[in-house]
Amino acid sequence: MPRSREPHAAVVLLDTREHTPDHEHATHLKLVERLAHLLGIAHVQPEQPPVATDHYYYVPTETLIEPQRYQPLGIQGERDLFGGMVSHPYMATKAISHPLLANGSFPPGWTDAFAQQASDALLKGYTVFSKDDARRAAQLLLPEGAVRIKPVQATAGRGQQVIEQLEQLEPLLADMDEQALALWGLVLEENLEDVETFSVGQVRVAGLTCSYHGSQRLTHDHQGTEVYGGSDLVVVRGDYHALLQLPLEDTVRLAVNQAMAYEHAAEQHFPGFFASRRNYDIARGLDPHNHLRSGVLEQSWRLGGASSAEILALQAFADDPALQRVNASSHEVFGMPELPADATLFYQGNDSELGHFSKYARIREHDHSE
Repeated sequence: MPRSREPHAAVVLLDTREHTPDHEHATHLKLVERLAHLLGIAHVQPEQPPVATDHYYYVPTETLIEPQRYQPLGIQGERDLFGGMVSHPYMATKAISHPLLANGSFPPGWTDAFAQQASDALLKGYTVFSKDDARRAAQLLLPEGAVRIKPVQATAGRGQQVIEQLEQLEPLLADMDEQALALWGLVLEENLEDVETFSVGQVRVAGLTCSYHGSQRLTHDHQGTEVYGGSDLVVVRGDYHALLQLPLEDTVRLAVNQAMAYEHAAEQHFPGFFASRRNYDIARGLDPHNHLRSGVLEQSWRLGGASSAEILALQAFADDPALQRVNASSHEVFGMPELPADATLFYQGNDSELGHFSKYARIREHDHSE
C-alpha cells in the first residue's frame, strides 16, 4: 500500500527556510495545532525528527521543490501536506506569471505553454533569467509606460521598484547575483495605478474543500512603512464553481475566473504539481493609457497570511455540516491591541525583528442557506 494512503501519525511543521522570524515560527506552530485538531490526530514539535516508520501530515513553510526529495517522508500527494509541490524552482514563484522573450535564456524545466494557455489571466510583462534579457524586456515595455521590476522570491510587494527610463534599471541589476537570477528569474511587468488586489483561493484538508474570494488590507509597521495587514475572505463550502454561485460583482467574478484559468494551466503544464492550499493574488488597476487591466500577479502554494482564516473556516465547516458560507479574516497589527471577543490569537509579543506585533483571525456571519 502506498505510504500516502496510510493513516497519518501526527502533524509536523516542515521548516525549509534558512531563517524564519519569531512571529512566523510561533504562528506556524499554532496552525499546526489547528490542523491536527481538524484532522483528529496529534501534533509533534519540529525538533523531534520524523521517524521513518511514521507517516506524518506535513505543514511546509515554502512550496516544496523536486518531489523525489520528499517521497522518503511519504509526501506523495495533496493528502500529505498543507501546501504544495512543484518539480522546478521557478514554478514556486511569480516567475510563471509571464512568458519569456523570444530567444531568451531559461532554466531547466521551463515551458512557454503555461503562459500561452493562461494569457487571458495575465498582465503584460516578461520573465527573464539574465541581465541582458532584463535590458531587452525593459526596452520593449518602457515605450508603453512605467515598468515594475519584481524580484520573484520577495513577498508582500517587498523589493519591487518602478522604472520610467532604461537607465534606472542598471543600478537594480548591479545588485543582482547572476547565478540566482539564472535559477529563479526576475519579472518585468506593466505598472498599474489605483490598484485593487483580490485574493482567490481554495484549501482541501480532511475530506473538506472550501473556496474563497477576498481582499487584502494594508497597515503601517513601526517605521511607518505600508505593509500587509491581513485578508478579508468570503468562504464557501465546495470548489470554485460553488464560489461562482454567489452574487458576485463583475470585477470579483473576473478575478475568480482568472485564478481558475491560471490554476488549470499549472495543472496542465507543470508535471508533478499538486497542492492542498492554493491562493492567488489578482490585481485590477489602470494602465498608462487609463485602461482597466486585471491579471493574476502570483500564486501561493504554501502557508500564507490568510491561512489562519482558511483553517478557522475549515473547522467551522467541519463542526457544522449544514454551514455553507462564512466570512473569515486574518489580522496583522503592529502593537499590542485589545483583541475582539471573537478573535483566535495566533501570535502576540515583542518580535525581535518587528517589535510589538499581533496576529489573529476571526469567523463571522455564518450562512446556512443552500
